[in-house]
Amino acid sequence: MITSEIFSPKLYEYLVEHSTPPASVLQELAAENERRHPDSVIMQISPEQGRFMTLLAQLSHTRDIIEIGTFTGYSSLCLALGIPDDGTILTCDINEEWASMARRYWEKAGVAHKITSRIGPAVDTLRALPRDPMFDMAFIDADKQSYIDYWNEIVPRIRPGGLILADNTLYAGEVIDPTKTSDAVQGIRGFNDHALADERVELVLLSVGDGLTLARKKN
Repeated sequence: MITSEIFSPKLYEYLVEHSTPPASVLQELAAENERRHPDSVIMQISPEQGRFMTLLAQLSHTRDIIEIGTFTGYSSLCLALGIPDDGTILTCDINEEWASMARRYWEKAGVAHKITSRIGPAVDTLRALPRDPMFDMAFIDADKQSYIDYWNEIVPRIRPGGLILADNTLYAGEVIDPTKTSDAVQGIRGFNDHALADERVELVLLSVGDGLTLARKKN
């Protein structure tokens, strides 16, 4: 599981202890991820990031969300808990096994009616949607090399005043290390520059989890 990168273990423990704990269903999902997907569990967002995203959805009165990269559903469950009962989340992933586990926990949490899961390349799913503002929030957390492609498809589909969150935008600090040249870290560097230069939004890069970019589409 990812934790907020900049904190010492003791300070991180204090941070978690002084935040509202995750709902029991989220704790169960995290525990199953640890057991079943020990090599992939790093793809799950941290509990404090999940709580932040729930609160952000509530504070922004978000109703309709698109999520790019679902893994086993922790982040989408956090978002679903923050939107009204008639809210909607469209999730995109390419792994049916992970999506099946996610659906089980969405059902257990009583939010499955809010969530539609699409299996297939997210860019194809996005391009099949009307190119009109239709979402209040987007969460990007899939393959890092495609972040710019996702951004370019998402921004026109976000309503004015809506929010876009992009995960892993510090990439364990590798974004500032010139010796790190993997496709993923270069994808994140390119995305960070691309998003910052986009005059349609205003944004901040937060030191939450592995780096979380929060952008607001201008009115």
